[in-house]
Amino acid sequence: MILKRFMLSLLISFALSLSSAQSAVQAPAAATGEHRKTSEPYTGDLTIFDSPGRDERLQINRVMDILGITTGKTVADVGAGSGWFTVRAARRVGDGGKVYAVDINPESIRYVEDRAQKEKLHNVKTILGKADDPLLPAGAVDAVLLLKTYHEVAEPVGLLRNLRTALRPGAKVGIIDRNGNGEDHGVGREVVLREAAQAGYRLLKQYDFVKGDKMDYFLVLVPQ
Repeated sequence: MILKRFMLSLLISFALSLSSAQSAVQAPAAATGEHRKTSEPYTGDLTIFDSPGRDERLQINRVMDILGITTGKTVADVGAGSGWFTVRAARRVGDGGKVYAVDINPESIRYVEDRAQKEKLHNVKTILGKADDPLLPAGAVDAVLLLKTYHEVAEPVGLLRNLRTALRPGAKVGIIDRNGNGEDHGVGREVVLREAAQAGYRLLKQYDFVKGDKMDYFLVLVPQ
């Protein structure tokens, strides 16, 4: 009887140990797969972004005022796409300033390079970035704008963390996007704010003036 009890106890202990081991193996796999939904990056006709009236709809001059984009400043357009914002920022900062046009799509990089050459903007530098790193030079940037692109960023926390090393003291990071579920070309502002906090930023100001329909938002972030 004593031997049977001993064997039963041994079997139970072995089963519990096996169950714990399986849980330990499975837990990391589940954790590493936790990524929120994102939209597929746009790869179509880039001229679509130069629609008439977009300057007024997005109030881009007011956006640049808020971000402190003035003559001589260095700006990063992260998710540059067609370079719509890049060329406007380049004209604003003048020959004494610089605009880094960052994108993960080589076609966008080529498009922006051609555009800058045609428009005789010699203060534009393109960077083929990564999903989690804009690959900007350290301590070089006064202002950053992610214009209708944050919902496409596959590694938002990593991207924002790596972006911090490029910021000069007093630099501001602007994010313009629309409320959505991540895969519908929008992402909730509360999601952006949560991810920004994880990456070491705090909200400085937020605006709803972009369209006035409570869908688009403009967040201004600074490092904590």
